[in-house]
Amino acid sequence: MLKHLFIGDLLARDDLIGSKVRVCGWIHNIRDVGRIKFLVLRDRTGFIQAVVKAGEAPGEAVEKASKLKLESVVCVEGVLAKGRAKEGVEIKVNSISILSTPVEPLPLEPDTSTNSILATRLNYRWLDLRNPRVTKVFLLESWVAWQFREYYRSQGFVEIFTPKIVAAGTESGAEVFPVIYFGREAFLAQSPQFYKQFAVIGGLERVFEIGPVFRAEPHHTTRHLTEYHSLDIELGFIDGYEDVMDYVEGFFKELLGNLQRDSQLKPILDEFNVEILVPKKVPRISIRDAYKILEKEYGKKIPYGEDLDSEAERLLGDYARKHYDSDLIFVTEYPWKVRPFYTMRMEDEPEWTYGFDLLYKGLEVVTGGQREHRYDILLDNLKDKGLNPESFKFYLDFFKHGAPPHGGAGMGLERIVMQTLGLDNIREARLLPRDPERVTP
Repeated sequence: MLKHLFIGDLLARDDLIGSKVRVCGWIHNIRDVGRIKFLVLRDRTGFIQAVVKAGEAPGEAVEKASKLKLESVVCVEGVLAKGRAKEGVEIKVNSISILSTPVEPLPLEPDTSTNSILATRLNYRWLDLRNPRVTKVFLLESWVAWQFREYYRSQGFVEIFTPKIVAAGTESGAEVFPVIYFGREAFLAQSPQFYKQFAVIGGLERVFEIGPVFRAEPHHTTRHLTEYHSLDIELGFIDGYEDVMDYVEGFFKELLGNLQRDSQLKPILDEFNVEILVPKKVPRISIRDAYKILEKEYGKKIPYGEDLDSEAERLLGDYARKHYDSDLIFVTEYPWKVRPFYTMRMEDEPEWTYGFDLLYKGLEVVTGGQREHRYDILLDNLKDKGLNPESFKFYLDFFKHGAPPHGGAGMGLERIVMQTLGLDNIREARLLPRDPERVTP
């Protein structure tokens, strides 16, 4: 039996014209013109027309072609030939293997699924995913994760794999999902934060991880999920949080530069009309300057010492485009009151921190900063946040035997994809999204 090829491989191989080939996929369209049936097959790489002509194709192939339904799963074998289909080639079919056929009417037409409401699309995600436009979202997501790994490996980082069942939450202000762990309470990890620091303190020095995180926050917005994938880094022996921003900036410039240079990604960029402004140097402004910019330029007043809301982030994204020709902008020195206890506070102004966010097209996609590595100050920070140090004993123990100055960042994979493609809802960038209402499919 011939090994089946991706359709995209056939379309790119002129040397296969006249050769016997085998492709597998779904029946996307059927056109019957009497003695000839034109079958359009689809796989994740594209479409190809297969021609079944009575009198030329074996009788068994003609009979099977007459039984096909849309979305039937098939393999066809035949000769690749020049054709009048828009792809420029077609398969002259010799045999058809029907692997399965739909047993009920389709509740969602893959070809037009994006015209349906999002809830319906998510209820029948396996059909929605067959829409080539939707497929492209997840091809890009896979590529972004690959680029993350490649970039940080090239910078001397080591990939780690941390627990997702933990003894305590990492974020003082966020809710956690409790689980029963052999008769005692544990939690799903809100981030790999503690264990990234553990790895740096343990001597790995520079680490990264791609993994799920869980937030039991009842948000019903277009930018929040209760489960998502985080791209995390942590590095030791830093001179300041600018070092962390440099590594974040380096990744984004590499990512977005490669995105626009990689010819294989052009169909995705064209499909979503992607345009990205990447500056030579990503602008960095303090949150206190951001307050002033927002009020002066847009009449938007954020109470001094408070966090930015979604509108403020969007306006700063507009400001970065207008004044810096950039879709990226760092906001630094976040208030202590809105940052976790492990964030390092500024020495002379302890109400502010060495914490930052990176906004991408007006949405926070990265949160990071320098961590507090001094044991006694960590104790004070916990108490200042109203937290019981005993609840964080396992974490505090890391710092009792020498911890280098360190910092890191967490990046939202789905948010990066959402902003790159201009999607309306982060659920579109998650294969099987979880939110306060949805735990299936």
